[in-house]
Amino acid sequence: MRQMVHIMDVTMVIALLQPAPETFDLFNDVILLSEGQFVYQGPRGNVQEFFEYMGFKCPDRKGIADFLQEVTSKKDQEQYWFRKNQPCRIPYDKSKVNPAALVTESYGISNLELFKACFSREWLLMKRDSFVYLFKATQLIITTIIALSVFLRTEMKYGELEDASRF
Repeated sequence: MRQMVHIMDVTMVIALLQPAPETFDLFNDVILLSEGQFVYQGPRGNVQEFFEYMGFKCPDRKGIADFLQEVTSKKDQEQYWFRKNQPCRIPYDKSKVNPAALVTESYGISNLELFKACFSREWLLMKRDSFVYLFKATQLIITTIIALSVFLRTEMKYGELEDASRF
């Protein structure tokens, strides 16, 4: 993968749960997620400095990849907190965050826009496989005509006593 990135000059995104230290050292940038939220996005070399600024120190005996996995977990992060005079929590300064990066709604777009996007995608898929859709529609129409023709000439007599005994 490393050779492909260098030869083809492409960007590669890889999701790893527990990378080996040697593998972690090959990355240029790191994106850390915790509970669906971005914790860190930036150069691999600055990640340890970032967490020290936030109040979490990586012990010498611990690899940085293992440290990052545990410090992003609320259950395990307290063991790395080195500011003993303050409670263990990451400070959040709203003034330093770009307002466009904050989520103000449950979803990024409206239901109508979601419907349009899904319909557009399905329409594209239908155009790509038009033969299959036409064949299925024709099959459905023929099956419907056969089912309806079963009841085409049936009559039920009613109104007289003899009509009840015929059935």
